[in-house]
Amino acid sequence: MKVLVIGAGNMGAGFVKQLAAAGHQVSVTARDIAKAQAVAQQFGATAVPANNAASTADAVVVATPYGEAAAALRSVGARAGTVVIDITNPLTPDYMGLTLGHSTSAAEEIAQAVPGAEVVKGFNTVFAQVLAAGANLDGQKVTVFLASDSERAKQTAKALAESMGFKTLDAGGLKNARYLEPLAGLNIYFGYGAGLGTAVAPAWIGS
Repeated sequence: MKVLVIGAGNMGAGFVKQLAAAGHQVSVTARDIAKAQAVAQQFGATAVPANNAASTADAVVVATPYGEAAAALRSVGARAGTVVIDITNPLTPDYMGLTLGHSTSAAEEIAQAVPGAEVVKGFNTVFAQVLAAGANLDGQKVTVFLASDSERAKQTAKALAESMGFKTLDAGGLKNARYLEPLAGLNIYFGYGAGLGTAVAPAWIGS
């Protein structure tokens, strides 16, 4: 598939690495285009300017902080029908809490900000270190939860995740991002707040 990754930080670079290794045609853009170019060169992808970069993509991975996601998607020309894989979490500045919850989620807010975009929540519970290392962790495949109101978006994300070696689990509609985002917060607490490390992310027996 043709995949556009927005963001060249730890998560963005991890996606570029794993998607390119899986044989996808990967483009990457970022506010710092030099950083995007460095990531692209390292992993065999193509760095592109933001303007209308989503127009030819089969899927767009938004790997920015949540607060920048809507503007980033608009900058690449995401529109009705664009498949958007939202990996963000609405974290507080200290990473130990969420700024949204209960009645909405980051994914739902992003969907409202880009009307008609087919948004799927996924990968937000996967640590950047785990993504960069690959889908197998201590002999088990890492599970990616996918929540969306669009079957097309969900199946696109499922195909991409499985091509990278991850297991996937259907997490229902997009409103279930309200559960997935706090789960990511719990992972972060265990991994960093409690000092248990990034390998602590839950293994879902039988998934």
